[in-house]
Amino acid sequence: MTALLVVCALGVERFALRGGDRTGAAGPVALLRTGMGPQAAGRAVTEALRAPELRDAAVLATGFCAGLSPGMRPGDLVVSDETHGAGQLAAALEAAGHTVHTGRLAGSDHVVRGAERSVLRSTGAIAVDMESTAILHAALARGPRPVAAVRVVVDTPEHELLRVGTLRTGITAFRVLRAILPAFFEWHRTTAVLSWR
Repeated sequence: MTALLVVCALGVERFALRGGDRTGAAGPVALLRTGMGPQAAGRAVTEALRAPELRDAAVLATGFCAGLSPGMRPGDLVVSDETHGAGQLAAALEAAGHTVHTGRLAGSDHVVRGAERSVLRSTGAIAVDMESTAILHAALARGPRPVAAVRVVVDTPEHELLRVGTLRTGITAFRVLRAILPAFFEWHRTTAVLSWR
């Protein structure tokens, strides 16, 4: 069984993932914190995949994101349409009781606020973060492999970061991120193995 490399950017995201339920992993699981931003993320993934034990690893980008679509709420999940087996992964997350949106996850090199959200939404994106696109592209540049991006909405146009409710929405997103590891392992066990072996 190939390894699963779960990639996040921030220390708080890594803390949430380290505290999640790790039972059910079908093979080795490595957790990589890249630091913030697309350049740091791309470099860290490229370097990690040079290790012999991760050379063929499936790669899953995760962490927090900004929701762009009306009606999204903090704690909702976004499954990128670049994900191998996106429908299956979304269904597993929904079965676990989460609200899931599947669609395009835009990349940015900064925190997106205000009118810039509307501009990104007009391109068809449903959410935005700074690392997922760079992580997926760096992973595929090292060879064909299953890749996925699953992000937890931490803020929306109605609940923007740096407002009074930020702490509450951050705690909600943290708890959801901690809870979704079993779905990542299921994705790895089924999609990764059946589609690529």
